[in-house]
Amino acid sequence: MDTLKKAFASKLLKIKAIKLQPNNPFTWASGWKSPFYCDNRKALSYPDLRSYVKLELVHAVLEHFPQADAVAGVATGAIAQGALVADALGLPFVYVRSKAKDHGMGNLIEGELPEGAKVVVVEDLISTGGSSLKAVEALRQAGVEVVGMVASYTYGFPVAQKAFEDAGVELVTLTDYEHVVAEAVETGYISEADVELLHEWRKDPANWKK
Repeated sequence: MDTLKKAFASKLLKIKAIKLQPNNPFTWASGWKSPFYCDNRKALSYPDLRSYVKLELVHAVLEHFPQADAVAGVATGAIAQGALVADALGLPFVYVRSKAKDHGMGNLIEGELPEGAKVVVVEDLISTGGSSLKAVEALRQAGVEVVGMVASYTYGFPVAQKAFEDAGVELVTLTDYEHVVAEAVETGYISEADVELLHEWRKDPANWKK
């Protein structure tokens, strides 16, 4: 088991940024019913954890995408993380909106990127991958090269994995579904009996019913 992924999963569970409720499912904005809810933005409220996330995302960029010369955050969840990473690396920063503004300049990308920039995208959470890859497409259409993406967490849905492969985007995450579930069992946050239900949900989250 990856040491970083295990450690970060533990930290997120400790501040309740990740909630597992197999017997009392959440309803996502998409309408999906889910026994799992993740809000990495809570990490911003804890200075030590905020610094930890920043440094680990920076390490991920330096290890996997050392050619990056600019950083883009995906609005709204990864604006703060992206800015922190860009500041630590001393690189230009922009963020990508989910849709263009309906006033002013009508910007989809806020900020300025050097011509021909090699951009690493920062995201907080990957579910289906749709919004994350929409940001990638916006950056590509703006004429820059997207070298990859770093994110705090991924559910690892097959639909997302295929979408990233099809888009030709390498994704690196600090932790993931498997490590969170394993850590939750180890610490007694959920029982072994809950794990099968969680796995069934992840196979087909759009149609899962408790």
